[in-house]
This record gives sequence, structure tokens and C-alpha cells, in this order.
Amino acid sequence: MAPVRCIKAIMKTDDEFTQYYSELLEGSYDCVDRIVVNAFYPMGQTAGGFRTWWRAVEGSDEHLDTAHLMRMAGRFSRRIRAWATHNAVPVITCAPGERKHEIAHDYLPSDPGFAGVFLVLVSKSPAAVWQVRRFGQRGIDLRKTWPYVNNYSFHIIDPHWGHITIKMSGHPPFGCQIILNGHEWVEREANRHGILLEKEDNCFTGCSDASALDRVADSLACDDAMGRLYEVCDRWIYSACLCFGLPLDEQERSGFRYTYSVFQLEYSRNLRFQRGSDLDQVYQAVIDRTRSSMDVKKLTTLFGSKHRPHLSAQRKDKRPSVQVQIERPAYDLTVFKLHFGKQTLKIYDKGERVLRVEAVAHNVKDLKCGKSLSHLCEMISTLRGMVVRFLNVLSCIHISFIDEEALDHLHLPSSLGDHRVAGIDINQHRIRCVLAAVISLAPKPGGFSVNDVAATVRSMMACSESEYAKRQASYDLKKLQCKQVVERVGKSRRYVAVAKGLRTICALLTLREHVIKPLVAAAGKLRRGPKPKNYGAIDVHHQNLMYEMRRTFATLGIAA
Repeated sequence: MAPVRCIKAIMKTDDEFTQYYSELLEGSYDCVDRIVVNAFYPMGQTAGGFRTWWRAVEGSDEHLDTAHLMRMAGRFSRRIRAWATHNAVPVITCAPGERKHEIAHDYLPSDPGFAGVFLVLVSKSPAAVWQVRRFGQRGIDLRKTWPYVNNYSFHIIDPHWGHITIKMSGHPPFGCQIILNGHEWVEREANRHGILLEKEDNCFTGCSDASALDRVADSLACDDAMGRLYEVCDRWIYSACLCFGLPLDEQERSGFRYTYSVFQLEYSRNLRFQRGSDLDQVYQAVIDRTRSSMDVKKLTTLFGSKHRPHLSAQRKDKRPSVQVQIERPAYDLTVFKLHFGKQTLKIYDKGERVLRVEAVAHNVKDLKCGKSLSHLCEMISTLRGMVVRFLNVLSCIHISFIDEEALDHLHLPSSLGDHRVAGIDINQHRIRCVLAAVISLAPKPGGFSVNDVAATVRSMMACSESEYAKRQASYDLKKLQCKQVVERVGKSRRYVAVAKGLRTICALLTLREHVIKPLVAAAGKLRRGPKPKNYGAIDVHHQNLMYEMRRTFATLGIAA
């Protein structure tokens, strides 16, 4: 099947977070990371199509039964093991739960010019298997089941894509998945253009030409990317994998050709800081200021063996192995995740000086732009928009401010069309919960609905649906829409947060909850005794403010 080309390449969009910290950055690049492609034979998905294909292979359906299908799966296994023995390729049976990519890392060929299969891993997982029941003289009943059967993961070195994996079921119709890594392709393409790279794990920590690297990485998201994917899939799937179950002559005789669709996709924006200490300071500030606002329940932190150095010249030269990177990283690794159904937004530090922001589609069906490989450009564009919006929301929460005009008019009533709408009184607990819900839902891909706001507010207020219903959430969103805090997405029933309004409500909530409220509560109380063990910078600021406020209240006659 010939690839369908996109009309134009995807335009790169800048975000406010990157622009704000541009003076601290050495460079940045966007890259398509993990790509998982499903390959399936369309005729093998229906009973009639499978029976037609069997006739083309065997000449008739006289021997179409479960026993012969099991024999075909047995031949698949025997041929692989015989070929692997003859070519000195390891075949390893994996236990449930083993991380197969880590096993494959230990068997990577040392020869830089190697191309082909270097490892086969066998594991059990669900796959499509046809069960045949014969009745009468020529009656055949075909039913598709999904039992746990042997799946064979072919680990291959491709000249252009590096390490790729093709996971194939040994049972007809031989469904499979192709797993690729965009960073591998970018690395080889950059080397071909003479760009010197420093790579740690799955990340570029340095390069000789940052702008050239950015252009090479962007080319993987343009209209030629589909053609490259079609080529690499066709290059290996028939000659290196399917041939064990269906020889090339039987493939041609039966017209067995795969159709490709995207299953999973990852896209990242990588910010390379000039100094590791700047990365630590910025990232920890982002976590501290946005975690509670976005309602992040848990942060995953892997503690490293040392702190990041102040100067980039002090970087560790030897790249740690993958096992060490996961179990004992060289530097602290903190992962900040937001889950929205089958989509995930992540921000985490990689290596010494790289901050990665990543959008993951665990099932591209939720992107609502089609699953066919011909829609790859649209999928990448959607993920890129998710990354940009996530960074813009982080910037609004991380660097908030109060507009003087908004502060004076926020509590005043407004009008939406012919309807008069009340103002926003931040002293009301319900309104504060609504504002907090909007902040936590702001990064959600595609915007949020009234139901999303109602459910979030109910969880914050610990109340039932009768106490805060969808009708009340709709009215509260009208208030925010009048004050330009949120706006509708076109003519849909979904809303997105406006950057200026989001900054204002973040600043108001922070000022009320973390400045005014604790200072007023502690103004008339003198704390005695030793300082607590965990005494941070914010505690020092609060102590100084409370001291000055007591003196001010004493002068005004407010404090006792």
C-alpha cells in the first residue's frame, strides 16, 4: 500500500515557558519519541476473509481446522529456532513481567555497520486466534478468540532507524506490532549531516549545531515521516518475520499484505539548560508552585548519587548503563505526571541539563484524528499542541500576576448576552474550589466540560451531587467566562482557560492561601522555642513578614 502524503509540514509553535527562560537555555529541540504501529492483515479479521485466504494458500478449505492452524503455529516456532541456531542469534523465553527492552540492550551488536535481527524474545500475551468447528459435510464455523499464546519479539538493527522491535504472533493471521524510537532516527540522520552529538540514555545532552539538530528532529514530524515508516515496516516485516510462518511464495500466492495503523505515540520538547544548577532551581520551583494547583497527588522521585554541578564543564563523561540509570540514576530524577484518560502529560529532568516535557497517547484513538498511518501528521500536530498548551499553563501558574483592573472589577456583576451574571467573590469557599478546579483542568487536552468541573469541585468540597450539581457548575463557568478567565472552544460545549485570566486567579489564590491567611492567623501569636528542622526559604520570608506586620498592627492599634 502506497503512503498518502500530507499536504504540508507541521509548523513549530513556541511556548511562553521556553521564552521566559530562554536566557538560561543553550538550546531546545522537539522530537517524536516512541512510535508503536499495529500491522494487521485485513482479510484475516473476518471469518469469510480468513476462509478465502486459507483457500488461496492451501487450494481448498478441506484441511481448515483448529489442528492444522496449531500445526502452522508450531512450524513458525520450529523455523525460528532452527534459523537462530544456524545464524547464532539468541532466542530467549521471557518470564511474565520482565522488561524485554532492557534484556535486548545487553545483546546490542558492537559492530556499527551491523544490520538485521540480533535477538528473538519469546513471551506469552493475548493475540487473535481462530477456532474452527466443523459440522455436517462442509459446514465450518470460525470464531475469533484472544488467548495467551507465544509472541515473538524480533529485535532488529535498521540502518536508518537503529534499534526497532517487531512483535509477531505465531498464529495466523500473524498480527504484529512495530516499535520504533524517533531519537534513534534523529541520531543517525544527524550523524549523516555531520552534526556531533552527546547522547545520554534517550536524550541529546549536547550537540555541535543546536539549530541544525532542531531542523533534523523537526523533519521526522513533516510529510515525509509516513513514507519512512512505510519503508522500514515493509523492509523487515515480510522478509525477517512473516517468512517463518508464511514463506515468500505463499505470501505472493495468497496476496498477504499488511495494513498499518498507529497505536501509541509520544512527542517531547527538550530544553537544554546551560547549567545543571539552573535546571534544578527552575524545575523545583515549577514543582513547588504548580503541584498543589494542578492537584498532582503523587510525584515519583528516583534519588541520584550526586547533585548537579554548577558548571556544565564538570559533566560526567562516561555514560551510565541503562540499568544504572533506572535503579540508581547519576542525578535525582523527578517525574511530574498528569493523566487524562488514555493521554498523559509529563515533565521530568533527563541527565544533567535537560528538562523534557512529553505528551503520550497510550491509544491514539483518543486523539480523535484517525488511527491510519496516513493521519500521522495530524496526530503529531495534536500532541505538539498538547505540549505547548501544557507549557503555557505551567508558565501561567508558575509566573502569575494580578492585573490591577481585574482586581477592582472581579467582584462586580457582568452580563452575558441578555443575562446578568454575578461577579466572582473569592471569599466564598465554593468559588475558590471552582477556581482551583479550572486550574487543575487547564492542561486537559481538548479543554474541559461542565461535568469535569462539577466532578472536580465535588471531590474538593467532599459533597454530593445534590449539593453541587451540573447546573451550578454551568453558572459558575458563565461567571468566569464573563471575566475572561475561560472561553468556549468554538461552538462546542468545552472550555479552555485564558492565559491572562489564569495568571490572575492563580495569583489571587496563592496570595490569599499562602500569604494573607497564614500571616493574619499568626499576627497575634508569638512562636517560641527552636526552629523546625525543615525550615525553608518561604518560612524565612513568612517570619520576616510576620515581624513587620506585628509592628504595623501595633502602630495602628489592631494587634493586642
